[in-house]
Order: sequence, then structure tokens, then C-alpha cells
Amino acid sequence: MTGLGQRAIPTREQARAVLRTVRDLVRYASSRFAAAELSFGHGSADAYDEAVYLVLWSLHLGPERLEPFLDARLTEAEIGAAVELIERRCVERIPASYLTGEAWLRGLRFRADARALVPRSLIAEALDEGLEPWLASGDELPGDWPARVLDLCTGGGSLAILAALHFPDAALVGADLSSDALALAAENLALHGLTQRIALAQGDLYEPLAEQRFDLILCNPPYVNAVAMAALPPEYRAEPPAALAGGPDGMDLVRRILAGALRHLDDSGVLLLEIGHEAGHFEAAFPALEFSYVEVSAGSHMLVLVTRAQIAALAHRTPGALE
Repeated sequence: MTGLGQRAIPTREQARAVLRTVRDLVRYASSRFAAAELSFGHGSADAYDEAVYLVLWSLHLGPERLEPFLDARLTEAEIGAAVELIERRCVERIPASYLTGEAWLRGLRFRADARALVPRSLIAEALDEGLEPWLASGDELPGDWPARVLDLCTGGGSLAILAALHFPDAALVGADLSSDALALAAENLALHGLTQRIALAQGDLYEPLAEQRFDLILCNPPYVNAVAMAALPPEYRAEPPAALAGGPDGMDLVRRILAGALRHLDDSGVLLLEIGHEAGHFEAAFPALEFSYVEVSAGSHMLVLVTRAQIAALAHRTPGALE
């Protein structure tokens, strides 16, 4: 007997006995995920989106091919495999991409596992939509801008790959502290045929880059503040903590990234930095910094664009502001 307000959830054996079609599986998975109170945000917005993704993946179908197959009748083996995957998602509480070994970002497929964050940076959308409105200034950018691009804190390499496709004439570097993340990045470079175009560098932020300078630095750093880290649901705690935790106010590495950018940005260089929901902490940490927010569909204060000139002006006006 279930308690007041609770509804019985069928066992996997009961589910297998009544599920017949793709539509049945998607409905079942949606209900199962909602009842399990899962958290989303690793490529799926809600229980339905994740149900569709996992069901189609279990059937070896592409992520955009739901409608033609909704009423297709399935074999017992297909139903069993899908139900087992659905149950794993509910019990293990890890991102769906860690179960399937893949993630999709801006229409591209990437290998994904616990060596790095699931690809989902908002910078990808900004690249897709174009940075021109935020780059407009009184000074003309060089015609070959950007000739050199750095993806700092590259993780599994998704932003470096997207940047390589957006800027086909640019030379690119992806840098990260984690050797595990860079091993995953190397697999993704090979997957997209970009091993020869994107160099990978291991070390603490700019340390492995020596005197290299760049026109554009992209960075999705660890920026989650300590209070928010303590409240993360299991799905986010399954990701590498070092790729998320940004210290008490989330700005520990951001301070170092801004300071180091002076040395590694060309005179017309630009830093595009993801800060997520930490806009208040960012503004409090750098009250005298001039910068722009880059609007994306998730919000208008989650990406920061700052030029080398603006960072240099802050360092000149307020010595020690970046320490």
C-alpha cells in the first residue's frame, strides 16, 4: 500500500509486460524520471526530453528521429534494454551522457564520460549566434581575426572543436590541468578529424602556454560558489568536482584567469568567460572592471566579454584588483 499522496510505481518486470511501442517507453520513462525526482540540465531540459533521448539511444536511433517511430512495436529484447537503461538513470543518478558515453551540443556529437564535464557550455551558443554585436567598437579588428584561439579549461574539448569549425582559418589550443580530461579531448578531436588543427596543453591555466598570445580566449572555468556546491544534486556531484568548484564566491580561478589574460591576449584580444549564475559575485569581485554581458537563451548575465584593453585599464587604475 502506498502512503497518502503517493502513487505506485510498476516494477521493471511489470513495465516490460505492458510496454509495446516507442510511445509507451517514452511515457513510462517520463513518469519514472518524475517519480524519482531526477535533476536535469546535462543536455536535457526536463524528464520528457531525457526520456526521448535515452529511449532513442537504446534503440540505436538518432536523437531527432522520434516521430516516425512513435507507434513502432518493439521486441522484448528492445523493451528490456530500454527499461534497464531507464532504471539505471533513476538508481545511479548520474548524467544520462555518462550512461550513453555521448553528448550533443549545437548539433554535434561528443564522447562524454566522468573524466570531464558533460558538454553544455553557453559559450557554444554565443559562437553559433556570432560575437559581432559585442565586438563592435571604434577600432577595426584585423581582417584575419581571430588568427589564434585558446580554449582554456577545455575539459573534453567541445568548445575548441566548435571554435575550430566557426573559425576555419584559426590556429587553436585547448588547455586543461586534468590529464584525464585531455585524454577525452584527444578522443573528441579524433572523432571530428581535428587532431592536426587543435593542440592540447596540460598544466595550471596558462602555465603550459609559455609566451603564446591569442586573439580570442574562450573559458568555461570552475565558477560554482561554495554554498551552491554543497547544494548540488547527485547528477552534478557525479561530475569532476575540480571542474565546478570556484571557491567561496566562485571567483578563485576567475581572478587568475583575468590576471593572466594580460600576458596571453594580443592587443586586440578578447576573453569570453562563462560565469553562469555568479554575476553578483563577479561584479562584487571586479567592481571597477568595464566589460559586456553576452546574452544567450539561458539568460543575459551568464557570459562575460572583456577586452585586453579593459583588463589593462583595471590593472592600471586599481593595482592589486586582480590578485
